[in-house]
Amino acid sequence: MPDAKLSMIGSRAVLFQPSCPFDLANQQRIWAVADEAATWKGVREAVPGMTNVTLLLDHVPIELDRIEKDLTALWESGIRKQVEGRLLAIDMAYDGPHLAEVAEMTGLPVDKVVRLHAAPEYTVYAVGSHAGYCYLGGLDPRLETPRRKVPLPRLPGGSLSLAGLQTGVSASAGPSGWNTIGSTGLSFFDPECSPAALLRPGDRIRFNPVEVKA
Repeated sequence: MPDAKLSMIGSRAVLFQPSCPFDLANQQRIWAVADEAATWKGVREAVPGMTNVTLLLDHVPIELDRIEKDLTALWESGIRKQVEGRLLAIDMAYDGPHLAEVAEMTGLPVDKVVRLHAAPEYTVYAVGSHAGYCYLGGLDPRLETPRRKVPLPRLPGGSLSLAGLQTGVSASAGPSGWNTIGSTGLSFFDPECSPAALLRPGDRIRFNPVEVKA
């Protein structure tokens, strides 16, 4: 049996967490598992997360061992879903309150931090945390930083932050334990639109630095 964990979330949802590296190939496997599991009897919705899949069920499950076995077999099959998502270019001001701290933690000058962060073409791995928020893969490992020991109680929507090997832009105002290095006026979530979320898993982002202010 591979190193995978199945956990209950409330009474009618389960979380499947395979042990795997954080990269695009494994996230494509997560997308494929979610798509296939969504077709199973008794599954109301399958939601891909960051190296995990959540199944929302019609009823309280009585055969957790079977669900775990089926999910594990699907994961072990190695199926992948490759998505030709759309590419979105975002004008970004690198003016966040923690930009200088990120430079200090990484041992890089501010301008190098900005260049490294803006260089990749990021892929949306998952949408979650809050409505419209995108977890992005592709951050340069030289920009890896720890989460903040004391989270900020509130950041405005459009705040660009990073922590660990992840980066993303807040879709709405709220607390954050990540290091905030920039901002944009682009809205990532609008309940009046259909779909309400601007981006989906497999879409891509490029950041265009229009201002740097440390």
